[in-house]
Amino acid sequence: MFARTSAGLVLLTSLFGAMEARAVELKKDTIDAFYHYVASTEERLQPRFRGDHFLSSDDTSELRQQLSQGVVVIQPAQNRGITEIKGGLIHDWMGAVMIRSTTLAKTVAVVQDYSRHKEIYRPEVAQAEIRRRQGSNFDVFMRIVKSKLFLTDVLNTEQAIRFVPIDEKRIYCRAYSTKIAEVSDAGKSSEHELPPGKDRGLLWRMVGYWFFEERDGGVYVECEAISLTRDVPLGMGKLFGPIVRSMPAESLRISLEHTRSAVASVVDRP
Repeated sequence: MFARTSAGLVLLTSLFGAMEARAVELKKDTIDAFYHYVASTEERLQPRFRGDHFLSSDDTSELRQQLSQGVVVIQPAQNRGITEIKGGLIHDWMGAVMIRSTTLAKTVAVVQDYSRHKEIYRPEVAQAEIRRRQGSNFDVFMRIVKSKLFLTDVLNTEQAIRFVPIDEKRIYCRAYSTKIAEVSDAGKSSEHELPPGKDRGLLWRMVGYWFFEERDGGVYVECEAISLTRDVPLGMGKLFGPIVRSMPAESLRISLEHTRSAVASVVDRP
């Protein structure tokens, strides 16, 4: 038994070691397919951007009941959450949470407090700062850490984030990555960014659509998060596939949970 276990650990370590060293190049066809998908998604979301059917949870009584019970709901937005394209995978997940005893203004204030995101969303957000702000438009830098099992990825990201009010009780937000660079040797004197799109491909692009509505004694928060990663390396489907496929949904769940906790802490503060 010990020999089998040791052999398994050696195989696991060697496979992850190979993954650590294996870079892949992001191709133009992959980028084009991703942005075609994003354009199609935004066309689908246009009614919500205008305030019609603003919350998708309004369409499902079961989902609304779960939210009222304090459940953080995560489910695929399209195609079971993953769409395979040439050279990559598109991950598309919808999440929702209800934050009780708060207001839209307090919730949005927490979300827009980017300098505190390293505290609110740790350990996934290691650094955060506003590079530029014009009204409700933010250009933000974030260092993101993705970690699961033996695999860790540190990424320097730049994002353009735009908040658009519908009325006094509703506001939505669009967030687009403008740069994602994997960091090699993070925290060491040899730390450096790899050229964007020439790395391990654990996160190449991300887009997020957030919807906030004050109602029923609190605020409903919904997000559709779309990201682009490499495809699963040949011969590593059983090992690497579940990690690549589960990370985006887990990340969205954690983000919503931390948002709720951060807003609640403001509400409870004397």
